[in-house]
Amino acid sequence: MSEIKPLNIDVISKVKPIDEAKVDQLLKEELSKLNKKVIALDDDPTGVQTVNNVSVYTDWAVPTLEQGFNEDKGIFFVLTNSRGLTVEQTTKAHHQIAENIVAASKNTGKDFIIISRSDSTLRGHYPLETSILRADIEKLTGKKIDGEIILPFFKEGGRYTIGNVHYVKEGDQLTPAGMTEFAKDKSFGYKSSNICDYVEEKTKGQFKGCDVTCIALEDIRDLNIEKIVDQLMAVKDFNKVMVNAVDYVDVKIFAIAFCRAVAAGKEFMFRSAAAITKVLGGVPDKALLTREELVADGNTNGGIVLIGSHVKKTTMQFEELKNAKKPLKFIEFHAARVLEEGGLDDEAEKVTAEAEKYISQGQSVVVYTSRELVKLDTDDKDKILEASVAISNAVVKVIGDLKVKPSFIVAKGGITSSDVGTKALRVKKATVMGQIKPGIPVWLTGEESKFPNMPYVIFPGNVGEVTTLREAVEVLMG
Repeated sequence: MSEIKPLNIDVISKVKPIDEAKVDQLLKEELSKLNKKVIALDDDPTGVQTVNNVSVYTDWAVPTLEQGFNEDKGIFFVLTNSRGLTVEQTTKAHHQIAENIVAASKNTGKDFIIISRSDSTLRGHYPLETSILRADIEKLTGKKIDGEIILPFFKEGGRYTIGNVHYVKEGDQLTPAGMTEFAKDKSFGYKSSNICDYVEEKTKGQFKGCDVTCIALEDIRDLNIEKIVDQLMAVKDFNKVMVNAVDYVDVKIFAIAFCRAVAAGKEFMFRSAAAITKVLGGVPDKALLTREELVADGNTNGGIVLIGSHVKKTTMQFEELKNAKKPLKFIEFHAARVLEEGGLDDEAEKVTAEAEKYISQGQSVVVYTSRELVKLDTDDKDKILEASVAISNAVVKVIGDLKVKPSFIVAKGGITSSDVGTKALRVKKATVMGQIKPGIPVWLTGEESKFPNMPYVIFPGNVGEVTTLREAVEVLMG
């Protein structure tokens, strides 16, 4: 196997251009005939980073899913937060999710397509989650799911798939995903940048790389839709389909072929990043949100930024946040106290009291976990994940215990932002308002939450440029 080398970002501008207006018209026609509800199962809350005016539910009870099925929109999201769960926990959750989706589908008389939305840098419980969903849905419905479509392209985050290889934009170069820090993730690491090899690696050879159906960028840009339909029609036995893409138009063209294959009777499931949710859900573009839309008149309290993610990009963005135009008060949350009995609870109490004091005085605060990773005396992946979740729970408790309503809330990192939404703010249903910066979504909390009808900014750990967190906070501070 030859070594995969980084590419210069210029390679994207050399791809054959295409008339997107024509593609949009074809896609609109196909989506109007799809007649299936798209359900995005989101393994952390950043998956809504491309959509607006859609619902996110934070549980998967049958009545909740029925509510989603009965909406007049093409798509709804269910936050599973499974990237913060152990193998045992996500196994149990996905059996329940499959059973409840089938029940809600039968009760409403509406069919569905599942998108298992996960990380654009290929981390997560894969292939575990989609294999459980496939087996249970087949057993409960008698349907056969012909294939799984892998589509990790995510333009807003600088993730591109070219020549079957997935790349991550770093400065002016595209680094093969297997060479990035994300591939070294202790819970979800991998070696392969080529998606065919990735499939074989992650499925431990159950699905061979040579059996993956590859949708070529050349066929997409040549509008060779019938060839792509034929490729999809030939897929069976839950074999994998991987899609090359460098822009949204590529996802749209693939979606046209996908809709035609579905109309001809094929059944597929997706394992993807966030781009396909917007395209298949028929979600229109929306301008970035403004301070006027995000901060309520009359709230003179300061805001709060909570930083839990430890990826390199977050740490760089955190350092840049210190250069914000208006002053921020930085409060360290000492994560190493996870090693002490009761240490995290004590730390949360101290940090909350300090944050509350400044917020009520109109000063915005940044609560951040220590940047040095806590070293645990174990190699057990589940134990490492459990410690990480314990730290996250304690950090999140800071917002859960606040007695004053901040003027804004920003949470940085997937697990952190999920737990702020579900545990601290106690959201059952949120509406995605849109994005404050590309790829950075904002929820409007529901009436049932701790702070009702409050915009809540969900900032993924690995998205944006070095300056993006500072710029987003400056929008909020005015």
